[in-house]
Amino acid sequence: MEAVSKSPFFENLSEYIEYLYVERGLSCNTEQAYRRDLTSFIGFLDKNLINSFNDVSRSIINSYIRDMRAIGLAPASITRKIASLRGWFKWMMSQEMINHDPTVSLEQPKLSRHLPKILTMGEINNILSQNLSELEKAIFELLYASGLRVSELVNLNISNVNLDQNYVRCFGKGSKERLVPIGDQAKFAIKVYLKERNLILQKNSLKTSVLFLGENGQNITRQEVYSLMKNLGKYVNKHITPHTVRHSFATHMLENGADLRVVQELLGHSDVSTTQLYTHISKKRLKEVYFAINND
Repeated sequence: MEAVSKSPFFENLSEYIEYLYVERGLSCNTEQAYRRDLTSFIGFLDKNLINSFNDVSRSIINSYIRDMRAIGLAPASITRKIASLRGWFKWMMSQEMINHDPTVSLEQPKLSRHLPKILTMGEINNILSQNLSELEKAIFELLYASGLRVSELVNLNISNVNLDQNYVRCFGKGSKERLVPIGDQAKFAIKVYLKERNLILQKNSLKTSVLFLGENGQNITRQEVYSLMKNLGKYVNKHITPHTVRHSFATHMLENGADLRVVQELLGHSDVSTTQLYTHISKKRLKEVYFAINND
């Protein structure tokens, strides 16, 4: 479903992407995701010789959905592409570029909700009891203390971390700024790491404001953080990603009495329904503990 580069729809797409970037302040990653989703749809229109958005009907959209299913696209991916289409057509209607919106009342694919895996407190303590490098310990402690996304973590500068007042300033989706408090253990791990960081910069004759660096003094990448988490997972025989630690942070906060709205703010969720997922995890874990005790 690749689009032809000379498609007449691309000028319209460029305007919409510019609107998303300027008016709604979406991040570059989100912008690129929209572009990929909508370029895929343009390819479908070109393949079916459709040259005007006003010729796009509900049945055309349904055919597009069937095509995505036929190539084995996951329901979650199809749902995301439909959401991208809804936004695009809604914007075109608001700009009076089209005379109807074929995505109105379009049915979404049914999604089975899989609860994200989390680490137990025992597993977290097990990982932290290992002989970790200063970088590993600082990253793991900070992720667990703050629930940061990996993209937020790798973009942290020294100035974003206030160790005197125990908080981190990060920039989430749509470049939205938020302050997240951190505890003493994360604070201590960062302080220890900063000494190693200075040695790395001296060794490589570099200057940078980025907080987390690789051995060569270059900014640590998302891929390197994923690799680091995968290695830490070996200590507890689990596949761990940065998001696993974020899930664990949120779940443990709720289990220890934190208000749902507070956790929403800390995670940077725009919609509280996203945060409510973690209440389901807490209930599931409560049942597991209950039956484990009563079956002994």
